[in-house]
Amino acid sequence: MSRYLLINILTVLFPVILSFESKIVFYRKFKYYLFSILTVSPVYLVWDAIATERGDWGFNPLYLTGIYGMGLPLEEILFFVTVPFSCIFIYETIKLYIPEKQLAFNKNHYYIAGSALILAAGYWSDQYYTSTVMIFSAAFLFVAATFKPAILRSRIYWLSIAVTYVPFLIVNFFLTEPPIVWYSPEAIWGPRFTTIPLEDFFYSFSMISWWFFFYLLYKKDI
Repeated sequence: MSRYLLINILTVLFPVILSFESKIVFYRKFKYYLFSILTVSPVYLVWDAIATERGDWGFNPLYLTGIYGMGLPLEEILFFVTVPFSCIFIYETIKLYIPEKQLAFNKNHYYIAGSALILAAGYWSDQYYTSTVMIFSAAFLFVAATFKPAILRSRIYWLSIAVTYVPFLIVNFFLTEPPIVWYSPEAIWGPRFTTIPLEDFFYSFSMISWWFFFYLLYKKDI
């Protein structure tokens, strides 16, 4: 078994098992998870394929099965199935044990943050990963603040984003340390947290936020 495939399995193993726990019963919400990944993951997969073809990042064949689709390793495609499952499971678990609370909300603050990200994308336009991830993050802030501000008011949403950074750090470390995934120095800033490019923190925020957004939208919770 390839190391990257093993990471995928371990990422989703316990959330799948615990999905049938009597309090969480996440299995009853599987259809909303499926709707969410079918909406969001293809966009990130297309970006992934383009970036891989361009050489922004790539994959070490020593840690792969050798099966490819869309120019991407099978393991990378599975990443966009296993990770959202685990992240949405975290959201539902937090929601079960921590009461919701509406946070203070000012639409203009999110517009300013989104605008700053767009300006940053323009400034670093020659670094494709940096600029693209800034645009995706800005797009979420603009869309959420304009059309579904309830998600930005939600304490559960922000707690879930914060908690997902724990497995994010673990998984990304094991992906970037050997490395299984390598990055072109021309596509990123350069500084890293341990072995993780700083851009990955924005990437994680944008992607997980979009998964949450459409999961909650299809559930009619926002």
